[in-house]
Amino acid sequence: MGGKNPAGRLSKFIAYMLGRRPDEFGLVPDASGFFKIRDFLKAIVEEDGWRHVRRSHLNEILLTVPNPPMEIRENRIRSKSPPRTPQPIQPESLPKLLYTCVRNRAYPHVAEKGISPSGQASVILCASPQMAERIGKRSDPSPVLLTVHVKNSTSLRVTFLQSGESLFLAEHIPVGCFSGPPLPKQKAEPQKRAVQKVPEPIEPAGSFHLDLDRLRQRHLPKGRKKTIDWKKERKRMKRDRT
Repeated sequence: MGGKNPAGRLSKFIAYMLGRRPDEFGLVPDASGFFKIRDFLKAIVEEDGWRHVRRSHLNEILLTVPNPPMEIRENRIRSKSPPRTPQPIQPESLPKLLYTCVRNRAYPHVAEKGISPSGQASVILCASPQMAERIGKRSDPSPVLLTVHVKNSTSLRVTFLQSGESLFLAEHIPVGCFSGPPLPKQKAEPQKRAVQKVPEPIEPAGSFHLDLDRLRQRHLPKGRKKTIDWKKERKRMKRDRT
C-alpha cells in the first residue's frame, strides 16, 4: 500500500465501509451498529489493495490516527458515529427474486427445513447472485446458491427488511419459497459380500472311499451298539490276546 500515511488511508476506507456503505461489502450491523471483526476482516481483504489487512492494522489506527473513525469493543467494531451507520428499514418495494448461499453440507437440511440464520441474527439476502456468492464463500469455498421467490415468501407472511441499498433481511425462509440445484445423491451403503460356500470336491468316476467305521460295524455281533469307543475296544483286544 503506497502513500506516506498508510494508516490514514486505511482509516478513511474503513470509515466508508462501516459508516456509509457496509451493504456494498456484504456487511450488516447489529442493533448497536457493530460488526464482528472477523466478518469485517473477511470483507476488507476481498478488496484490491487491502488484502494484507489484519487485526494489528486496526490497533495501529487506534494508536496513531488522530480521531480514528471507528471504535472496537472486544471482538466487535463500528463507526465512531453510529447514527451514520445504515439501519434496517421497511423497504418501499421488493425485487421479485433475492439470493443467498448456504454451506454445501447444510443444503440437504435447508431443503427440508427452510433457510434459517447461520452466525447472524437474520438471513442475509442479496439483490444480486454475485454478492450472495461473495458472502457465501466467506464460510464455504463452494457454497450452494439459492434463489428466494419473494412473492411466495410474502404470501406466507415472511417479513423483509432492507439493509442499505442492496441487502435484505428475513427471520426465516420456509420450504417452497426458494429453489436451488438438485440435492446430491446419497451414497448407497455398501452391501455385505455373501460368503461363498466352497464346493465339495467332485470325485472322479470309478473312485471310492473306504468307510472303515461301516465295515467294522458290519462285523459286530447283533445287539452291539454301533457307536464304538476305540479306547475300550483296544483294551478288549489286548485282553483277548492274553
